[in-house]
Amino acid sequence: MKIGLISLGCPKNLVDSEVMLGLAQQAGHELTQDAASADVLVVNTCAFIDSAKQESIDAILEMAEHKKNGACRRLVVTGCMAERYRDELKKQIPEIDAVLGTGEVPQIVGAIAGSATPVSFFRSRESLMPSADAAGLSRESRTPNPESRGRPTYLYDASTPRLMATPKHYAYIKIAEGCDYKCAFCIIPTLRGAYRSRPSESIVREARALAARGVKELLLISQDTTFYGIDRQERGALGRLLRELNTIDGLEWIRLLYLYPTTIDDATLDAMAECDKVCKYIDLPLQHASNDVLRRMKRPGTRQTYDRLLERIRTRVDGVALRTTFIVGFPGETEADVDELVQFIGDHAFDHVGVFTYSHEEGTSAYQLDDDVPARTKQARRSRVMSLQKKLIRRRQRALVGSRVRVVIDGPSADHDLVLRARLATQAPDIDASVFLTECDPSMFRMGDFAEVEIVDFRDYDLVARPVGQPDDSAMPTTVHP
Repeated sequence: MKIGLISLGCPKNLVDSEVMLGLAQQAGHELTQDAASADVLVVNTCAFIDSAKQESIDAILEMAEHKKNGACRRLVVTGCMAERYRDELKKQIPEIDAVLGTGEVPQIVGAIAGSATPVSFFRSRESLMPSADAAGLSRESRTPNPESRGRPTYLYDASTPRLMATPKHYAYIKIAEGCDYKCAFCIIPTLRGAYRSRPSESIVREARALAARGVKELLLISQDTTFYGIDRQERGALGRLLRELNTIDGLEWIRLLYLYPTTIDDATLDAMAECDKVCKYIDLPLQHASNDVLRRMKRPGTRQTYDRLLERIRTRVDGVALRTTFIVGFPGETEADVDELVQFIGDHAFDHVGVFTYSHEEGTSAYQLDDDVPARTKQARRSRVMSLQKKLIRRRQRALVGSRVRVVIDGPSADHDLVLRARLATQAPDIDASVFLTECDPSMFRMGDFAEVEIVDFRDYDLVARPVGQPDDSAMPTTVHP
């Protein structure tokens, strides 16, 4: 049968999608990107915040139309929304034929064929649909009970088939699954289960196989990447893993995403500083800087401990790029709290900042609080923070003009065929800004090539550069900071 899959949400969800595609292909199914011609359509959903849930519902309804007007005979819904709202999804969207939660990825082949065995261990009889008035779906007043069911335990390994959905020169490796924290705003521990690390030998084996297939950049991901190994009583495991991955031929960059402020140890920082392939790049969601807000968020740490942490990181890893995200509009947040956040950002001049407005999610402990910050105020606070970040970045970008740096070519620009899109080692794919190469012959560069370029200009968060010579995998160091 022809199988089509839509993957929504984060890179961790994308890895699950790649595993499902690999399992389907191994079972003899043909894969297609044309939804209209697919016999079976799979939507791998996200349910982290309201906008993500709405996007998932819209995608499900769009794919359901193909059961009426296309070749589709079965519609399968998987992922976080399926884990959270399984029964309501099937009840309110009858076109859905099978629902698989986050712990049921291996059952995708049976779901495609129509022979999946129900696994009640993962079902939530109390799970409810999100707000979806635009889609014509109801929202009931009761909230899911996270304690009413067992949590997912599935974790793929190096022998699990995966069909890569990323460009051929980079790939994500999920080094662990689940989360043990209880942040007030987050539903992930309920949807993904307890934290569980993969054995290092499994990760290294997968990394070697990916490098042999031409992957040059590995992005290590989990809900809390720096907690890796701690659940297995293996302290210092992440630093050791980085050093072993650094020896793999063919890899150029190794990047860490989703680090946690209380689990970054010196062994990890030292490995980042000393291993030439490990990008000097730290993705560290801090969420806020006001002690009062952090306490209500149930986040470990304070403004003061964050100050010390950032100083320690920059001391141990010279030239490190720091990325973080914040949430504004959390219940009880005041203008004074936002003032403190703005001061914190100004003090530390992060390389990359993302700001989200608080989403009041049922099933989280924060749902018991009053969502007392109006939507307009949330947006205004987000705009204030991002306005400051844009000013800080403008200074940094100006200082980079005239410098020579090493970039990886990600492919042609979406806006112009004669412009190439590239990245520094301090820029992650999809989430960070890009370097756009002009004054070049695009035919001289292939996706995944490394090249030396000179920064000639900047536009908002993006840099503009021109190539210096021909593509060269080892021409320049991997980080350049003003």
